[in-house]
Amino acid sequence: MRNSKILTRAIPLLMVFALVAAACGDDDDATTTSAAAATTTTAAATTTTGGGGEDTTTTTAAATTTEPSAEPAILIAAQGSEPDTLDPHLTSAYASFQVLENVYDTLVQPAEDLSMEPALAEDWTISPDNLTWTFNLRRGVKFHNGREFVADDVVYSFERIVAEGLNGWRFASVESFTAVDDYTVDIKLTRPSPNLLVSIAGFKGMAIVPREIVEDGTIATQPVGTGPFRFVSQSPDQGIVLEKNPDYWRADEGLPMLDGVRFVQIPDAGTKLTALRTGEVHWIDAVPPQDIETLSAEDGITVGRVPGGDYHYFALNQNRPPFDDVRVRQAIAMAIDRDVITEAAQFGAATSNQTAIPASNAAWYFEYSPYQPGDIAGAQALLDEAGVSDLTIEFLVTSDFPETVTQAQVIAAQLAALGITVEIADVDFTTWLDREANGEFDAFMLSWIGNIDPDDFYYAQHHSEGGFNFQGYSNPEVDALLDAARVETDQAARKALYDEAAKMIVDDASYIYLYNPDNINAWRDEVGGYTTRGDNAIRFEETFLSQ
Repeated sequence: MRNSKILTRAIPLLMVFALVAAACGDDDDATTTSAAAATTTTAAATTTTGGGGEDTTTTTAAATTTEPSAEPAILIAAQGSEPDTLDPHLTSAYASFQVLENVYDTLVQPAEDLSMEPALAEDWTISPDNLTWTFNLRRGVKFHNGREFVADDVVYSFERIVAEGLNGWRFASVESFTAVDDYTVDIKLTRPSPNLLVSIAGFKGMAIVPREIVEDGTIATQPVGTGPFRFVSQSPDQGIVLEKNPDYWRADEGLPMLDGVRFVQIPDAGTKLTALRTGEVHWIDAVPPQDIETLSAEDGITVGRVPGGDYHYFALNQNRPPFDDVRVRQAIAMAIDRDVITEAAQFGAATSNQTAIPASNAAWYFEYSPYQPGDIAGAQALLDEAGVSDLTIEFLVTSDFPETVTQAQVIAAQLAALGITVEIADVDFTTWLDREANGEFDAFMLSWIGNIDPDDFYYAQHHSEGGFNFQGYSNPEVDALLDAARVETDQAARKALYDEAAKMIVDDASYIYLYNPDNINAWRDEVGGYTTRGDNAIRFEETFLSQ
């Protein structure tokens, strides 16, 4: 997932206060107690693994024993931006996936340690030649409209993603999808694909949808899935309202425990924190790094923090001179000091890195740091060699993601020592996306989120035919390595291929990587059963409210 690509619209700030008031004052459900959870006492420390490596403990809030409440338990969740669309196949906006994670299911899904576990598929087998994967589907699952989920829905969803979706590239190795019977699906491949499970289920962009909501045109505004919560409504004053799905396939486990979730959009970080502190919302999607220490010390609030699979970066437009010259890109990569940028933007809640994959993803991490921090002399020598001077660079950023503004400000100061002028173009996110897609930039800054497999980190961004290669990078050797890694079934050999590709990507400065941030959420103590995840997925199926 990216914090980009399809248009994400921020609500005007004046509407924030109406949303907060609606979340608290006008709705009795903002302070109610879950009947399902009311007789339970839980105080658990949940260990999660960020990216499959380093263990980090996140403490979930303790629920006190209470009497069952007759009022419905509605969790009020505050998002920093507004979903652009609720069609899972046609969005890459994180705000959309925060909602859709709770509405849709995939065939399999990432567990807390980011290994793949059953979801709509109970199990699967792989043929001896690694070219046919057979998925045995869960029986008795119903869509929110009451219709039974069957194999044809899997085939339809995947074929739609190939034909129309943003993530069709994930099926580059697929020859066909076949419904063998109502509860069996075969995926036939043209080549071995060791990352197939992550490709088909790493996030809800690969969700299984019913054909009828696509054909009647309601999928973008009235999603219908098989997940723990059903979509009810979306409005400026109430936000996005979900209700408990009584037919959820995990209902016999008592899930979901909440009666509903209401997502309200509060773009201003300070307003969002205030809403959490006053109890106007129960949960917020992010905490500004400078506020983590203070918020963590406050009574009644829990801060969940784990190493994430995200990375922040900037990219120079290689379709524009002088950025088509690798020496210019390398000079800029040399001149910056990532530790300083990281501290300014994240206040210690991140780790500087010169590659994409964080150290917490031990299976795939590649330790490579060729650029010495703030090497102005080395950078100047490269610019002189390239014959470049008096360079001005416009950095495309957006205050909708304020860290991009901070990053650009620090980089501007650092590059000034090299005689480079940085002009910061702070635009709304809609404009940002349009300009990125149309190549109207010198440099753009943003992040990729929720990555698991190395293919997620590198292929779409750096393969010459990658769907998100907006910077115009093309290296035939990198293409060959990324293509080979996609079919290599031996993990050690596969890692070696990715390490070599990563080295070239860094040396060529296709992206100039900055840091890997922690994933951080915060919630009030009446919220129990919630865990901050390494893949940034927001799941409320096991969450409950207590007094």
